[in-house]
Amino acid sequence: MSRPGRGPLAGLAQLAGLGLLAGLGLLLGGLLAPGVALAHNVLVGSDPADGSKLDAGPSRIVLRFDLPVQDGFNTVTLIGPDGGHYESGTAQVDGSNVSVTAGPLGPAGLYRVGYRVVSDDGHPVSGSISFTLTRAGTGTGHPGAGSNAAPAAGPGGAGAGAGADGAAGTGSAADSGMPAWPWIVGAVVLVVAGAGFALRTGRD
Repeated sequence: MSRPGRGPLAGLAQLAGLGLLAGLGLLLGGLLAPGVALAHNVLVGSDPADGSKLDAGPSRIVLRFDLPVQDGFNTVTLIGPDGGHYESGTAQVDGSNVSVTAGPLGPAGLYRVGYRVVSDDGHPVSGSISFTLTRAGTGTGHPGAGSNAAPAAGPGGAGAGAGADGAAGTGSAADSGMPAWPWIVGAVVLVVAGAGFALRTGRD
């Protein structure tokens, strides 16, 4: 038997619970949808190309990203097989492209380009590419700009992210954005709680 006076309140509570459930469902769908703001900048190309072999060093290193890059907060390094730096000057931004001048290269061997850039959404992204110089040049490497320079990744070639402490990670790029899974788990918990609340109030 229903309790007197509880009908309207129970109905309002049930509507509130269903509204909460619908809102949380939309939030969860937005988090899971592709192309949402949780996705950050990705390196899509470079000159020289990752893994390429060159008989002469490039005059400039160009990195191409899929989204615009903020100006003034980016570092690109070019480190040779002798451990010396061969980049010259500061990184320049042109829309979604970041570039730096390369000086004359030195010994033949593997050269690594390390980068740390700041996406237009404010998230830093770091990683590396590499190319091989097949004929030694006349250049001499320099020590680099110090602790603020983006270190090139260690063995593993393209796709090793460079962290602030110089340790190489894995993946084509690493960014400091919060992962999406805590938000997804929290949304699922809230959806289940909202459904339970709606069912309980509907039975009162």
